[in-house]
Amino acid sequence: MHWTERRERFRALLDGDQCIHPGSVYDAVSARIAEDLGFEVGMFAGSIGSLSVLGAPDLIVLTLTEFAQQAYRICRAGNLALLVDADHGYGNALNVKRTVEELESAGVAAMTIEDTILPTPYGQTGGPELISLDEGVGKMRAALEGRQDPSLVVAGRTSAAAITGLDDAIARAKAYEAVGVDAMFFTGINTPTELEEISNAINIPIFLGSLGPELRDKAMLGKLGVRIGLQGHMPIMAGIQAVHDTLKALREGVAPKDLTGVASGELMKRVTRGAEYDRMTKGFLNSE
Repeated sequence: MHWTERRERFRALLDGDQCIHPGSVYDAVSARIAEDLGFEVGMFAGSIGSLSVLGAPDLIVLTLTEFAQQAYRICRAGNLALLVDADHGYGNALNVKRTVEELESAGVAAMTIEDTILPTPYGQTGGPELISLDEGVGKMRAALEGRQDPSLVVAGRTSAAAITGLDDAIARAKAYEAVGVDAMFFTGINTPTELEEISNAINIPIFLGSLGPELRDKAMLGKLGVRIGLQGHMPIMAGIQAVHDTLKALREGVAPKDLTGVASGELMKRVTRGAEYDRMTKGFLNSE
């Protein structure tokens, strides 16, 4: 399988002792930019899939098929090892198994499956809620059974720390570890003390969501078992702002030559792999 080498690179990072900040990507060009800049891992989130595919907020209206198709486009664009947020697996445990199969076929190196009740049920007026621990265990078992390439990383994910407390987050992590997940992704962890409790309780690598001000020391994170630390999804937000400002300026009469912040011809040729297409044009079409 030509995707296996990427998965093995991702696993090597998990076996190391450093925390990696992945590059948030959302399409072929952003993935190539992240790769060219030296990011070891790309991150494609469900929320970013909703934005890039549907122009919709993160309300789980994106389908598995749409998400997997966009993940495939990102994977085929280059050689970036891609971590994806597969949300709740798009349904129950049977859907989770299908989710793993589709995303593995799309070429991702790693994925997370979470234990939040998604989409928001009718009548739920408070914050997010969690499925039961037993159902969460069933989903993780199904995810692992759906894996065909043993190098694919399947990580459990829980938001319990912010919903039901740190003790529940640790209990869920230990249960998912016992089933066999390769790593655990946590959101709602805000202090080194909380992280240390988690690190002492489990023996698999840790992924963290948004890193607050007390969790910015990469050396400390690495020592406590964190291998992936997200920095949010600024690239797509910056891109949205740039498109808005450029169209607004053109609508208001600014001449194209006077626009600022526009990619140079050299950058455009690099991200579209222009030199490679020039080579193929000459080689396959006998063009001078």
